[in-house]
Amino acid sequence: MAGHSTIMQPRPCKALLPSAKAPRPERVSHRVVAQVQPARPSQPNRASTAVQAAAIADAPPAHTSRVSEKPLGEGPTVINGQVLHSLSKERLALVNSLEPYVRERVMPLLKPVEKCWQPADFLPDPSKGDYLDQLAELRKRTDCLPDDYFVVLVGDMITEEALPTYMAMLNTLDGVRDETGAEKTAWGKWTREWTAEENRHGDLMNKYCMLSGRVNMKAVEVTIQNLIGSGMDPKTENNPYLGFIYTSFQERATKISHGTTARHAKDYGDKVLGQITGAIASDEGRHESAYCRIVDELFRKDPEGTTLAFADMMKKQIVMPAHMMDDMVHKGRTGRNIFQDFSTVAESTGTYTAQDYASILEHLIQRWELEGLEGLSPEAQQAQEYVCKLPPRIRRLADRTLMRKEKGKKREVPFTWIYDRTINMHI
Repeated sequence: MAGHSTIMQPRPCKALLPSAKAPRPERVSHRVVAQVQPARPSQPNRASTAVQAAAIADAPPAHTSRVSEKPLGEGPTVINGQVLHSLSKERLALVNSLEPYVRERVMPLLKPVEKCWQPADFLPDPSKGDYLDQLAELRKRTDCLPDDYFVVLVGDMITEEALPTYMAMLNTLDGVRDETGAEKTAWGKWTREWTAEENRHGDLMNKYCMLSGRVNMKAVEVTIQNLIGSGMDPKTENNPYLGFIYTSFQERATKISHGTTARHAKDYGDKVLGQITGAIASDEGRHESAYCRIVDELFRKDPEGTTLAFADMMKKQIVMPAHMMDDMVHKGRTGRNIFQDFSTVAESTGTYTAQDYASILEHLIQRWELEGLEGLSPEAQQAQEYVCKLPPRIRRLADRTLMRKEKGKKREVPFTWIYDRTINMHI
């Protein structure tokens, strides 16, 4: 991994910023493609409310220069108020110039297939004479796992199984998408091979859950199909600056979640499941490093634009990729979507919390040396200050939210994923 001191430069790339002599970019008008009444959002859980409140407080004005910069093609489009294809020609050219860097510094973080673990390495082998004994041992191990652990494990597994959506999301990003589906470019190869590595995660977790006998696989399968069909909207505007900041954050979040489920599994007595989720967390750590390296280089070459993108992404919040999951039952009987209650269980078990969200943000600020950047425009300085002040604000709001939650009553909430067994949880 490249050292931080070699990545950050004190001043932004002049070629990408308006100079005193350069004419102001021509302002383009929005071309409205569709006006669709957005669905009424469900009530967020308390952790996400804390993050949302912190993100909105003292947020800088929206970065309007992406709309005023001369665009590629006809110009930005707007769908439901969201700007698409927001990258300027100059920054698109910069992204295109990163191809050698991606080949040399990012692709090596992927493992050759022959060196990767496969799901069969962790599962009972049906070709062996003692297969039924292996299966009985697996079920004996999983008997010690509580129901709230399975809700989190299944929610994480469903998130992994929506991999087609994440590959599609990467292929929406201008300048890096795999145009043919089999391009030999570093970007195209990265997207496909990253997807291939990630594919093992949901495959293994799905099979383990099925063999345990503790999980209602029909309800899980319905949730997965609905999630893939619903897609996701991370609000990255087809912009690789925003997209790779999102993936840098999200891969670290996933690593934390899987790492915690690994520790919990071992604590409960299922060492094999601990090895499984630990191996998945290790993969996520490599992938986090890869996406962070891309943003490293964006900061080195264009600290102005990358700082603005970082603030923009944090103001929007990092939306979890499975936020649109639906089992077609939970909301009808509770009034809340199942992702909301899954997130509440994850928070209560300490698997992934608002404090983790703040810790990830602190880590990225430190890695990208955001506080030390100099020579930024007033707009970027405001964005810089906003991001750097955000983690403690999130922590304070999360603490207050937790105190209010602990004073409230708990309710028994059934989950279809575990055959309608209930979890005693704060609502």
